[in-house]
Amino acid sequence: MNPLAVGNSQARQQLRLNWPDGREQLLDHAELRRQCPCSQCRAFRLRGQAPLVDSRVRVIEVNDQGYGVQLVFSDGHERGIFPWAFLAGLANISN
Repeated sequence: MNPLAVGNSQARQQLRLNWPDGREQLLDHAELRRQCPCSQCRAFRLRGQAPLVDSRVRVIEVNDQGYGVQLVFSDGHERGIFPWAFLAGLANISN
């Protein structure tokens, strides 16, 4: 299931997804960076480590990949592609 709309607020540090079921999901930029599904970040988590993420990190670019989005972060990290199903499964994670 793909969202109907995707919004990115750098001022609020949130990605907003509006789903067909009427749900609006707000996802904090820093927490998205911590949850990055790329192989490097997953390897950190599998070793019991958490990627060090500055709380001021921002999503500076959202690139549609069809089945999800590539998020480009202000710390230069751009390897993760976040599938829609992965994002839909995250609880609202906002400050």
